[in-house]
This record gives sequence, C-alpha cells and structure tokens, in this order.
Amino acid sequence: MDVSSLSPATGGPSSSDAVGSTTMGKDQFLKLLMAQLANQDPTAPTDSQAFVAQLAQFSSLEMQQNANNSLDSLLVAQAAANATSTVALVGKEAVFKCDTMTLQQGQPASMVANLSGAATQITAVITDSTGKVVRTLALGAHDAGDLSVTWDGKDDTGKPMAAGDYKVRITAAAKDGTSVAVDERMRACITGVSFANGFSELLIGDKHIKLADVVEVEQPTTP
Repeated sequence: MDVSSLSPATGGPSSSDAVGSTTMGKDQFLKLLMAQLANQDPTAPTDSQAFVAQLAQFSSLEMQQNANNSLDSLLVAQAAANATSTVALVGKEAVFKCDTMTLQQGQPASMVANLSGAATQITAVITDSTGKVVRTLALGAHDAGDLSVTWDGKDDTGKPMAAGDYKVRITAAAKDGTSVAVDERMRACITGVSFANGFSELLIGDKHIKLADVVEVEQPTTP
C-alpha cells in the first residue's frame, strides 16, 4: 500500500496531535527519577552523586514553591486587613493634600495652606476649569504652620461664581524675598471607601482621595 495516500484522519499522527506539556512539576520530576533508577544499566549504574544533586534540586524547588504560596497567602491576608482598617475611617475627618476648592452656591469655600517657614507675602490665585484666573487673594504675612484660606465665591469684580471645583495655587515669600514652600490641604469628612481601582481610596463627596495624600485623620469636630 502506498503510504503517501494516507490522510491525517486515517493514517499516522498529524501535526495537530498533542505533544505533552513543556513544563515539569514535582510529580513529573519524581516519575522521571524513578524511571532512571528502574532502567539504569546494572553493569554501569548512574553515579549516585548525580541522583543526590537531582534530589537537592527538587527539594530546593519545592521549598521555593511553598515559600511563594505562603507569601501569596500573607499578601491576601494583609490586603484584607488593610481594607477592613480603611472602612473604619468612615465618619472621621481627614486632612489631605488637595489643590482644589469646591464652591457651593451661596457658601464660601476654604482650604488650609501649610507654610514651611514664616512668610511676609502670601498670595492665592484661583482659576476655573478653563484655567482662567477668577480671583487673586492677598493673604498678608503668617508664621510657619497652618493658614486658613477662605474664598467668598466671587471673582475680582465682585461677581458670584458658579458652583463647582476651582484650582488654587498658593505662593509665599519670606522677608528676604526667598520662596517659602506651601503645602495645600483640605479638611473634610470621610463619607465612604472605594476599592474600584484595585486599592483603597477614601470617598469625600464625589472625590476619590488616595491614602498617600492623607496627612491626618481625626475625630469629627462637629456632629
């Protein structure tokens, strides 16, 4: 019979037949080791040192796998503990880094400027969503520490601005004219916790605050 006439369906194995796995687990390793022992040449046995080296490699590999499994379990437990502790922050007040004021209709907006040193001239520039400057506040002089910054919600002409978020850039200068570092912060009540992005974030209104931006967490000063 002409073997060239055989098709993959009726003849020998085709190229799509299974060829086995390209990886070796500990079970396959032990089977291979036992097969080597059972089929070695009695007149020329395999060097025992080679078997010892293979067993040492297998033991080391198994220890690494167990260590990885233990580490994974530890990370899962730590993530669960962090999530639980974060939920406990709901209802407390957080001080966090933020360069945005949220203006509500008919109410002033405020934030905190933390000065690294004494300043004789402090200025706050407020811009809208398009980057247009709507108000410039001269805040005078202040010692190192926290300075409360309040905006009445009006532009430089006295016109009330629409409710929404406004960027704030605060600069400060010392008596000799050198720049003083300013850390812009907000204080607000934590209303919830979000895990939507794969990590814990505090919810303050409709804002998502990263834990890395939180400076302080305190009991609420008002009910």
